[in-house]
Amino acid sequence: MGCDIYFDAKTYYNPLNSEFLVQFQYLGIKIREMLRKTILFMPFMFLGVFLSAQGFYGSEPEPVKKGLSDAQLLEEVQRVTFRYFWDFADPTSGLARERSNTNTGYGHEVITSGGSGFGIMAIIVAVERKWITREQGVERLLKIVNYLRKNADSFHGMFPHWWYAESGRTKPFSRKDDGGDIVESAFMFQGLLCVVEYFDGDTPKERELRHKANLTWREAEWDWYTRGGREVLYWHWSPNNGWSMDFEIRGYNECLLAYVLGAASPTYPIDPSVYHKGWAMSNFFKNGRQFYGIILPLGFDYGGPLFFAHYSFLGLNPKGLKDRYADYWEQNRNHTLINRAYCIDNPKKFNGYGADCWGLSASDDCFGYSAHSPENDNGTISPTAALSSMPYTPEYSMQALRYFYDKMGDKLWTKYGFVDSFSPSTGCVSKSHLAIDQGPIIVMIENYRTGLLWKLFMKNKDIQNGLTKLGFEYQIPE
Repeated sequence: MGCDIYFDAKTYYNPLNSEFLVQFQYLGIKIREMLRKTILFMPFMFLGVFLSAQGFYGSEPEPVKKGLSDAQLLEEVQRVTFRYFWDFADPTSGLARERSNTNTGYGHEVITSGGSGFGIMAIIVAVERKWITREQGVERLLKIVNYLRKNADSFHGMFPHWWYAESGRTKPFSRKDDGGDIVESAFMFQGLLCVVEYFDGDTPKERELRHKANLTWREAEWDWYTRGGREVLYWHWSPNNGWSMDFEIRGYNECLLAYVLGAASPTYPIDPSVYHKGWAMSNFFKNGRQFYGIILPLGFDYGGPLFFAHYSFLGLNPKGLKDRYADYWEQNRNHTLINRAYCIDNPKKFNGYGADCWGLSASDDCFGYSAHSPENDNGTISPTAALSSMPYTPEYSMQALRYFYDKMGDKLWTKYGFVDSFSPSTGCVSKSHLAIDQGPIIVMIENYRTGLLWKLFMKNKDIQNGLTKLGFEYQIPE
């Protein structure tokens, strides 16, 4: 089956796509159920594993080191995963390739804006941990910002979801999604603002890097994406298709950062009413119900896929982050605990789920790409889910990491880090790696260890002003 199926919030919650996606998921689950009950199971599973290995790069096994302490293991996971953004980066732009597999209808020529924002933050971690020199980091980041400014398509200062690397032209994400994507752009700006704060040296190249990163941030027209002053942000605009995607960004999902950045812009800000009447006024914003005895303040029942607790919070510090709607540390920690509790409960009785093996989030699986969650569970564990939740549930995330590495490392551990997903019930392993899944592992483990990216992002004066405008309490880590 093809893998070029994308299930982020744009599709997962888009009623225009719901019929197809529900049918796709239902078909996949039913096929698995049928195969488990027939003698065809083993040969089919073998075929699935064989097919999943075709056209994948970075899936070569990496030696598993024995006897590592917890600190050593965290360092090893970060360092090896970083290879995705350093060794496997696109040579033309320095940006992150969308994914490592080429059997998706496109190849390594496709680079990603949001995933590259995560990769930029990973480069900062690499410099701080001395996997690369500061000079190497500056050179790579200058290459990136020069590409963004000189080569890459942008639309009122916002980037598309994907580019073709050599030309910098937009690769449409879907037929009408061929313009600005403010959520993916938000993830890019998150990285660039951390660059501005980290590379504070008084050298010509660091001054140039800060200047160009700041210029790129200041050119983003957040107010344009209110579609003429409406009290909500719109996800897309295209010079070819205008506002025809017509997708309002309403919470709660991975998009909080877009509203914070929109309010923080020193040049094209949004009014606070856009946040309060757009983001916070939806049928699926507030929750307040209990799941496994754990209160979920916001969002969908059971919390949805775990990347909701990661993408906006790579730089935005959830500790002490509160507004009139929620305490975001409580939101993210409880979301993670519910996700884990569901896996332990395992109502669908998938073999292998448990306290050691948990974590449902968006990732490739043996049928395509899906936003795995308690309400969309097909037996797929995504390592990024538990590992990127390390700040929220360190004991439980380390327990999962020990299982993935010590017990399953011969199947899951590769030269670019952990594979994107696996099914412990069937033995099927997705050999792919995705920028949007690898990046949060590096960054959130670092935030657990030192708070580095939280410190950098939160000390930015624009961000502080934006949070204040929206009525947030916040903390700048020391």
